[in-house]
Amino acid sequence: MDAMAIPAMISNPVLIFFIVLVIILIAPILLNMIRVPHIVGLIVAGVIVGPYGFNLLERDSSFEIFGQVGLLYLMFLAGLEIDMYHLKRNLSKGVGFGLLTFLIPMVMGTLASVYLLGLSWTVSLLLASMFASHTLIPYPVVARFGITKNRAVLIAIVGTIVAVIGSLLVLATTVDINKTGGFAMTNLLWILVKLGIYCLVLLYVYPRLSRWFFKTYSDNVTQYVYVLAMVFLASWLAQVIGLEAVLGAFYSGLLLNKFVPNVSPLMSRIEFVGNALFIPYFLIGVGMMVDVHVIMQSDTIVVAVIMLVVALLSKWVAAFAAQKAFKMPSSERQVMFGLTTAHTAVALAVVTIGYNMILPDGSRMLDTTMLNGTVVMILVTCAIAPIVTSGAAAQVKLQMLTQGLESSASPRRHNMSTLVAVSNPVTAASLLDLALMMKRKVTSESLFAIHVRNDNSPSSKAIGENALKLAGNAAAGANVQMQSIERYDLNTTAGIVNVIKERDISDVVVGMHLRNGMMTDSYLGSKIEALLRDTNKMVIISRCYTPINTITRMVVVVPKKAEFETGFEAWVIRVATLASRVGCELIFECDLAIKPLIRGVIHNELIDVTQEYRSFTEWEDFALLANRLQDDDLLVVIGARHTSLSFNSVMDDLPGLLGRYFSHTNMLWVFPEQFGESPQLVSFSDPMTSDINSSASIFTRKMRAWWIGTKKYVKNWRNS
Repeated sequence: MDAMAIPAMISNPVLIFFIVLVIILIAPILLNMIRVPHIVGLIVAGVIVGPYGFNLLERDSSFEIFGQVGLLYLMFLAGLEIDMYHLKRNLSKGVGFGLLTFLIPMVMGTLASVYLLGLSWTVSLLLASMFASHTLIPYPVVARFGITKNRAVLIAIVGTIVAVIGSLLVLATTVDINKTGGFAMTNLLWILVKLGIYCLVLLYVYPRLSRWFFKTYSDNVTQYVYVLAMVFLASWLAQVIGLEAVLGAFYSGLLLNKFVPNVSPLMSRIEFVGNALFIPYFLIGVGMMVDVHVIMQSDTIVVAVIMLVVALLSKWVAAFAAQKAFKMPSSERQVMFGLTTAHTAVALAVVTIGYNMILPDGSRMLDTTMLNGTVVMILVTCAIAPIVTSGAAAQVKLQMLTQGLESSASPRRHNMSTLVAVSNPVTAASLLDLALMMKRKVTSESLFAIHVRNDNSPSSKAIGENALKLAGNAAAGANVQMQSIERYDLNTTAGIVNVIKERDISDVVVGMHLRNGMMTDSYLGSKIEALLRDTNKMVIISRCYTPINTITRMVVVVPKKAEFETGFEAWVIRVATLASRVGCELIFECDLAIKPLIRGVIHNELIDVTQEYRSFTEWEDFALLANRLQDDDLLVVIGARHTSLSFNSVMDDLPGLLGRYFSHTNMLWVFPEQFGESPQLVSFSDPMTSDINSSASIFTRKMRAWWIGTKKYVKNWRNS
């Protein structure tokens, strides 16, 4: 084969894509052996196969397109994976760090450009804006270590947005000065006005449109395409108003954050496609821009060294100042420094604009030497940033694990295992999603799905197999192991109870019974009532009309003496975990005396969720809650079996109240675990109760209701 045949063969699109996939496959494997972050390997691989290396691949339009998509995908993931609870708590610190990591490089970069590189003040400001900006290239490193909720990571992410916005404003101002010959405040204000309008419009449209879409379409592929479409729409609109597309990608991630929970099949697909294809493509493309031959030139080396020193030192000083101001450990300072060190997107935009801009004397604003020095700076910072971040992230992760073990050390741990009863293929996936949302990552939990059939007909077998298959697909999509159980039993409840005993199940998730309209049919149905009688484990009954990820608030109604139940801590953990996963507000309607106990459980389990507590003592006014609930709220009722300590006589009326006033409300009815192995004898639908205090309870309830009504009448009469 002659030498001319190689370029022609490498130009084959199939072979090009194969080479890229081989690089993505082998680079992490080889570099893991020498403990070097795989991000560095992808950039170096791009240098080797690129036009300035062995010239195996040309940086054509495919690399430009996939590279741009990868950069936007990277910023989108950063916004999507942010824990909004921690973001709100660290927002002010993030803005403060953003100002530091913008202003310090701006000052140092301007002075260095004027006095060391001999540039004019206008050109120096343009070059300094490149030092002030950075790209979150090392973000996959902190994601792999699982420290995305750490305050240093959140502060760095917020700081990135502040620094990028500031850099783009400086870029626009310097370009305007070069074109008009002077500074115009109106142009800067106009950019800020457009930015404000852009943010407000997307803040209003995106959540409403997304909530409608996720309610209407449940197909995973359709949802994934919708999410990507929203990302690129926001990115394009950012370019329309004169800003960088990366800002739009990050902002869309924040707006879609609530609708894509971390533990969900959709999130797994988004992360998989990005980390497997788009982001590596972007990193390889960055390496392909490096001209190794130009680096060896003396003038380029001098300029590159000056730019590297300014870029690295200014970012380190900013991180050091933030560490001292916020009283953070040195490991978190290194995380902030590592995340804000890499320069790519805005740096390339700045140097490209400066290179293409012709001054009145015919020279370029930034010459070839500055262009090559910038490329060297990009390569070195992109190589250093992941290494620094990786070392610091390991220390932060170790600190988080140590603090978690110390904070959660308690006499009894919660070894939870969940059994999801699926009977209908239509609701199987949604029930599994609910169980996944309640699952704690920090504990070793088992997940089971069961379908009990009462006959061996082909149709019954097909329904069971389909329901279990859909449940298994939902679990697999979220990277969670689930064991399917198909059981034959003449009594459905007996089949579930036997599995509970065999597998040591801690809680059961079932769907709400649909009433058939017969007079003998109860609100919960005979099967669920039998399940509540025959097991003392926690039973969670679900009836959600909308997808769980579209919930805006969770309203939890807690009875008195609920803290004395055996399963008190377990249901608090499940409910708080669900609210944390969905990212919604958690409102407890309870006796305020129980507030410290609930908060204590949530705090000890390290669950981060916004909590609100409202006084609720009169269960006779339970129906009044219906006026305060919205369509996107989730009502969680903490029930009680008849022999439990938290049971009160008003709970006998709950089925009727729920059916009358909350028929269209998303609802979970939770029956906590209680001691005792003997089955209960009382049924919700059985009027012939064996409770010897039932007659007295009915009389007491009627007298209490009469007394409350009388007091209200007298109070209204006095007010009138």
